[in-house]
Amino acid sequence: MFLAFLRHGGVAALLVGVVVEALAFLSGRIEPRLGMILLGALLFYLSEYGMHRFAFHAPPLPWPPARKLQHRLHYDHHVEPNRLDLLFLPVWFLVPNLAVATSLVALLFGSEPSLSALFGMMLAILHYEWVHYVAHIPYQPRTQFGRWLKQYHLRHHFISEKHWFGVSNPTLDGLFGTFHGPDAAEKSSTVRKLY
Repeated sequence: MFLAFLRHGGVAALLVGVVVEALAFLSGRIEPRLGMILLGALLFYLSEYGMHRFAFHAPPLPWPPARKLQHRLHYDHHVEPNRLDLLFLPVWFLVPNLAVATSLVALLFGSEPSLSALFGMMLAILHYEWVHYVAHIPYQPRTQFGRWLKQYHLRHHFISEKHWFGVSNPTLDGLFGTFHGPDAAEKSSTVRKLY
């Protein structure tokens, strides 16, 4: 199960990035800054919710190549939620987004602190990818929280696409009113085919 997870391009690229940064921290080439690592993780969790709710569930764009991207990034995942090739964020999406986020952090805090933020973002994305992967494969998590988190995400795919946007961190669903109990939302007729 874990080896299948590692085979996906974006996951492998993230792992390489995390290992390279960890080695740079351990060798003393870069000073690890815990606050910036936490900021990077927080930035990812905010973008996870925001991108999922407002970009990935946005109406189709008028330009055909943009609509094709929307389908690959999320629409098709709702149509076939168990297709692993549609499950993971692709490298061509991850790398530019990480580059832009790290550049913005560098503008605010400097280049070396931004590398710690990048480390936090990559760790948070790996956490997201793992939780998302476990939610969509035939595997029963061992912990009660793991089982709850899996069911939480599957509600988004099989009950209503209008709720439960936080895949790896449902905190923002609570903050923005999209957190609901399992019976609180009516089954949506568009949960599998967004557009």
